[in-house]
Amino acid sequence: MDVEGFLRHADEVLVGVVEVAGALIIFVGAVLAAVRFVVEGLRHRTAAVFTPIRLSLGRFLTLGLEFQLAADILRTAVSPTFEQVGQLAAIATIRTLLNYFLGREIRKEKQQVSDGERST
Repeated sequence: MDVEGFLRHADEVLVGVVEVAGALIIFVGAVLAAVRFVVEGLRHRTAAVFTPIRLSLGRFLTLGLEFQLAADILRTAVSPTFEQVGQLAAIATIRTLLNYFLGREIRKEKQQVSDGERST
């Protein structure tokens, strides 16, 4: 196997590992949020209980999306074509916007939680 072939194979393996890590992070966050939703929902039955659950899920989603973006960057690390670079730019833009809006939502929810705690 030549050096370029080895690099391509190693890159494919690394991309797979990082993609799986991102998917696992999102999956674990979703499962934890679902369990907390059921447990807290049955115990308290108030809307205020769900905000911390949403914040936690949002953090997992943000982290998972960062891993997915890292995998996309790795995918184009070895001899990228113009098409791959264009796809990466589109994917990076979409994922960056998702992370931005998730982050903004998390900050907003945190502020509401802390404001609610001060008023009680």
